Amino acid sequence: MTRRLGDLSTSQIVLRALIIVGPVVAVLATGPAGHWPPWWMVAAVLALASGFAALPESPVGVVTFLVVLAWWLLALDDGLHTSVLVVAAALVVTHIAAQLASYGPAAMPVDAALTRVWVQRGIVVLLAVPVVWGLARLLRGDPDQPGIWVIGVAATLAATVAAGIVLTTGPAPVERR
Repeated sequence: MTRRLGDLSTSQIVLRALIIVGPVVAVLATGPAGHWPPWWMVAAVLALASGFAALPESPVGVVTFLVVLAWWLLALDDGLHTSVLVVAAALVVTHIAAQLASYGPAAMPVDAALTRVWVQRGIVVLLAVPVVWGLARLLRGDPDQPGIWVIGVAATLAATVAAGIVLTTGPAPVERR
């Protein structure tokens, strides 16, 4: 099924533009870290991201994210450059945009309440990014501490539970009789 730009609602156009831009920004973010991607890498990510934007519910998104992550792995020896924060934001925005774009037909505008829910979830994830990055920078070069992984898993579990409670608690349901 081919889609034309005129067949999309305005909100879908915005979401699909974010899906295209996010991975490209993520790949280009290796530049400030000291290793600009070659043109063919940017072109490949742009092509994959365009496919992801056209079919946000397809596995093309996973492939796009894996290519971006593989580029970061190959391009830099130290993955703790400040530009990693930009990459995290770009990929989270891309994921949320794809999630929202995949709800309903492309011609249907995206529900504002649903958008708020997903934006809140993204913000919670993005709040953890600088904390995890900062901890990784502090621990860089230190020998493995035996309890560090247990503490990391416990902190992740606590954050997940807290986010689940915050994002799912609402007013008490009204009982009808």
